[in-house]
Amino acid sequence: MSPARPPASRPLASRPLAAILFLVGLSLAACGKSEAPDGDDSEATEAPAALLTDVQKAALLADMPEPYRSADLAKGEALYAMCRSCHTYVKGGGNMTGPNLWGTVGAKAAYSAGFKYSEELKASGLTWDLATLDKWIENPRGLVEGTKMSYIGMKKPEDRVALIAWLKVNTSPAN
Repeated sequence: MSPARPPASRPLASRPLAAILFLVGLSLAACGKSEAPDGDDSEATEAPAALLTDVQKAALLADMPEPYRSADLAKGEALYAMCRSCHTYVKGGGNMTGPNLWGTVGAKAAYSAGFKYSEELKASGLTWDLATLDKWIENPRGLVEGTKMSYIGMKKPEDRVALIAWLKVNTSPAN
């Protein structure tokens, strides 16, 4: 019987759990890191979200037309997980690879101070109303050719509705 190899000398492939944990750790370490697009080398962090009451959320949703008014906010929050690696969303949150999203709904495109937007987005003249946000989230490069946003888009209309409603409720001051 040959002696067993010491654990440190075994190939990584023979330690699948260790390999998976290592790769997960690497990917999480890269998640949410700022590329400092605004020239700030400090890492952007998400400030604690101001919790709105159910009444305040209902008031924000009531200002929106259907289907947004009856959107599933929990689904929108789950969908926002895809955005989190590039965007913060609370008032005072920092810019990351993408700009902070506080105040997005109703704002002019390229509105976030200190973020380096593409020239194409700055020149677009867009306002982030519900219809424009829907088109943007569906296919950013289809709406603004030359945008720096690398997201490929969200195809399901009901997903976009839920995300946009969640953004409205979570990136707007209470009514």
